[in-house]
Order: sequence, then C-alpha cells, then structure tokens
Amino acid sequence: PLLLAPTPVRAPKLHDPMEEIAYGPSAWLWDYLRRSGQRGYFLPLSGGADSSSTATLVAIMCQRVVEELRSGTERSKKQVLADVRKVTKRPQYTPTDWKDLSGKIFVTCYMASRFSGQETRERARLLAQDIGAVHTSICIDSITEALQGTFRALECHTEKVSKAALRTEPRMDGTVMENLALQNIQARSRMVMAYFMAQLMPWATDGDETVAAGSLLVLGSANVDEALRGYYTKYDCSAADINPIGGINKGDLKSFLQWAGREKGIPVLQRVADAKPSAELTGAEGAQLDEEDMGMSYAELGDLGHCRKIEHCGPLSTFLKLRTLWAGRRLTPSKRARGAAAPRSFDEEVAQKVKDFFFYNAINRHKMTTLTPSYHAEDYSPDDNRFDLRPFLQPAGFDAQFAAIDAVLAELAAEAAEGAEGGPAKRARTSG
Repeated sequence: PLLLAPTPVRAPKLHDPMEEIAYGPSAWLWDYLRRSGQRGYFLPLSGGADSSSTATLVAIMCQRVVEELRSGTERSKKQVLADVRKVTKRPQYTPTDWKDLSGKIFVTCYMASRFSGQETRERARLLAQDIGAVHTSICIDSITEALQGTFRALECHTEKVSKAALRTEPRMDGTVMENLALQNIQARSRMVMAYFMAQLMPWATDGDETVAAGSLLVLGSANVDEALRGYYTKYDCSAADINPIGGINKGDLKSFLQWAGREKGIPVLQRVADAKPSAELTGAEGAQLDEEDMGMSYAELGDLGHCRKIEHCGPLSTFLKLRTLWAGRRLTPSKRARGAAAPRSFDEEVAQKVKDFFFYNAINRHKMTTLTPSYHAEDYSPDDNRFDLRPFLQPAGFDAQFAAIDAVLAELAAEAAEGAEGGPAKRARTSG
C-alpha cells in the first residue's frame, strides 16, 4: 500500500440539466444493452420530439462508447471492446466511428399511415441518416384495414342483439367512440409491428457477417406530461422494453433537442424542436395538434405536474398557485367546458384547467400501471405505477376539492364586483 501513488486531485464538475439528460440515460442504455444479451435497439421513429429524443440518446450512447475505446484506460478499453463484440455478435469487430457502431446496433422505422405527413417522414429520415442508424419504413394501413375487415365479419351469438341492428362500420368522422377506436388501432398496430420487426431485423440485415441469434430491444418514447394527462394509447408504442425519456417532460426534451443539435453535431434536431407536436392519427402534422387534442399546452401540463408532484398540491392549492404563476398568460381552451359552459374570466380559466388536469389524471391512472420501465432522475417524474400505492381506480369527481375552488371563485368575483361598484367615483371621494 505504501508504494501506491496518491490519486491526483480533480475539481468537481456539476453537469447542467441538458448534460444530465444526455449522459444519464445514454449510460443507462448501454449498461442495459450489454447486460441484456440482446443485439441492439429498435425504435419506431416518427420524426416528432419524443422519438427523436430517444434516437438522439442512442446516438450519444454510441458516441460515448467509441470515445471510451479511444481515450479510456487500457482496462476500460478492453472491457468496452469485449462488450461491443458481445452485443454485435461479431468477435473481430472494432467500430471505425460512432456512426459505424450505430449502424450495427440501432434500427429505426417510420411507421406511416394514410394520415402521415411528408414533413415528419423527412425529419425521421434525416435524423436516422445523421446518426448512422439503419432506417426503414412501413405502411400500417393494410394492418388496420384487415382489423376493420375482421370486425365487419363480427357475428353476435345472442338474441339480445339483432343482426340488422348490429353496427360494424366505424367511421373516423362518426361518434367519439368510433373516432378513438380507429385512432387507437393505428397506435396499437405500430406496437405489434415494432416487436415483430425487433425480432426479425437482425436476421433480415446481417447477411453473411454473423449467423448469431438474438433480437433487438424495443425503445419507448412517452414523456412525463403525456403520462400524467393520459394522452397516449394503452399498449401503443409507449409499450416497449425500456423508455429513456419516461421521466422527462416535453419542455426539457425540446431544450435537449436544441442543445444536442448544437453540441452533438445533429443539425436536423432544431427542425424537430421547432415543429408543433402531432400524433398524426386523424390528419398530418398541422391538421391534428397534441395541445388542441388535450385542451392544454405542454407548458401548462408541466406546471400542473410540478404542483402535483413537487409542491404536493391538491386541486385547490394548485389553483391558488397557478392563478398567480399564469397571470397575464393566454391559456389553451378547455376540452370539457365549451360554449355556454366555457369559462369567462381568467380565474375561471385557471380553475377549469386545474379541474381538467385532475379529472384526466384520475380517469387515466390505470394506464400508468402499464408504463414501460423508464429512466427517472428528475424530481417531477411521477412513476406512479411503482411508488404511488394509492388505488389507481379512484373517483374522478373531486367533489369537495372542486367545490372549494368554486367557493374561492365566487369570493374573487364578489371582490371584483365590489371594487367595480366603488370605481373611480369612490376613489375620487376618498382622495378629496
């Protein structure tokens, strides 16, 4: 022990938030992959912010692996190279650069439908090209049409429903039930194809390089905000093996895309960050927007989730905090209160937003129980299916809490009316 030299002093380095997003999940992805014994990762790449963030994290993972092979200690280089050869099933393989490694272990797929737009398709292609992934595309229309055809052939073996009265032709422009069913079957078809392709793509692309078995791990791309709001299809592409962005909200993801575009040499990411989020289940990007569908913006969702998790607020406390935080801000119109029921004052808008959030969070908590295992490092990340042990089926009315909000609204309205009645004349008398 006396012959050992002391370790040189190193100044501590604190990573900024974007570096934390880049380096935490990317290290987790490599560690998970090398321990899993699988061949790499498969990602349904839509060209949107979420899947593009996941793809970028895989790219950063590849960059860090190759950098370690070049500049790590001899012991580290030996271990990392052994891991690379184990994962790729190529005993003599040494990556020439990080894109070469990406092309051996990362497959992306643009899963188009008749509602997909050319802009998202092109962004997905450019991103996959920039990071060296094996990029593919399919069209899921034949799958969804086959499922609808199967439903049309439905037979009802009971006298309670007559065959003449049975409806088997759902339409996208029909009822809400029809519309949602036709949207959801698109999303679920993508999940089925993702797992099918993840098992077959190594076999389909290896050629004569290796005959080793193994499949790819499927990556998910659902963010925190969508999970809290329940704005995703149960068992769609959010259902995967692991999800590196499941603990990160939309605002941080867009900032990360801008940062990675600058710092990691992936310029198309700025184009992704600038686009308005769209599920493209009823129309191309621009025709269907996430924030309009949800009735709340991602920025609003981030604030609501922060109040719920970090501040430990219920509906009333959330309302009292946000009416101050959101003062002067234009809020997204509610999906639940429209027409004559639409809020008129700013306080009523905030109150309705809070009620909408807690209502949707309650009715969709069952989805949280099936969320893909994710990387959780942010304090606002809920991960409710593991750490929140309250019953996931709960009353969504919040009668007492919403009544308390309404009482505060009435009090605020009375104060405003009293101030208006006093008006300038009262102020003039008191000033004289």
